[in-house]
Amino acid sequence: MAQPEDFEHAFTELENIVAQMESGQMALETSLAAYKRGNTLLQFCQKSLADVEQQVQILNASNQLLPFKSQED
Repeated sequence: MAQPEDFEHAFTELENIVAQMESGQMALETSLAAYKRGNTLLQFCQKSLADVEQQVQILNASNQLLPFKSQED
């Protein structure tokens, strides 16, 4: 299957898959395919969020951009 265009498309597709699976109306083979696609979409969304988190920057008092540092660093 094709990679999603972006986070929003991936998340929307993932929500639709979850709703279909929760309905209990899917055949076993269809459910398995939906589960695999959902797993791929979930990984894509998690990676997208991690990439954005790394790009977050803080503007300090002297108007300089500094890289975001979590409290764990």
